[in-house]
Amino acid sequence: MQANIAIGMLETSSIAKGIEALDAMCKAAGVKPEVHQAISKGKYIVVISGPVGEVESAMAKGAELAGNTAVSRHIVRNIHAGALAALNKKVKPARLEAVGIVETKEALPALFAADAAAKAAFVHVAEVNTGKGIGGKGYFSVVGEPGAVRTAVAAGVKAIGEDVVVSRIVIPNAHEHMGAVI
Repeated sequence: MQANIAIGMLETSSIAKGIEALDAMCKAAGVKPEVHQAISKGKYIVVISGPVGEVESAMAKGAELAGNTAVSRHIVRNIHAGALAALNKKVKPARLEAVGIVETKEALPALFAADAAAKAAFVHVAEVNTGKGIGGKGYFSVVGEPGAVRTAVAAGVKAIGEDVVVSRIVIPNAHEHMGAVI
């Protein structure tokens, strides 16, 4: 994976406007769509990646086109490779020790928090779910040494704020069967 990849995240309250915004974003700059999907509550989320300047240009165009349907938008200028790799898929860790999970009220803060968590401690990002099949919520999970997992979970929550978090847990000595869940 190329270093210094930025991501842009846009959530709209309209599926049609979200799709139109994605098209405009891709036409405006050299970005790659990482996630583009309708989620619960009739929302549409878009996650794009590319060089910082390209992502910034694409996000400006997408937000402009989305207008008042834009619910949220964020840019992470140097996404952690592990957070991007685990986006909407499970990445099995080599070893399971402690597990941390942060559940968010909305879809996109989970990715923003997972990036902060991965940068704060030496953990493996196992999954980042941005609202698919879970009622528009989001969550991420990390595994690693218990102290590192605690640090990562705390950093993820701090990055997005307590008011966005539904739940956060740390399982310090996860049972081996948790490997099938995480």
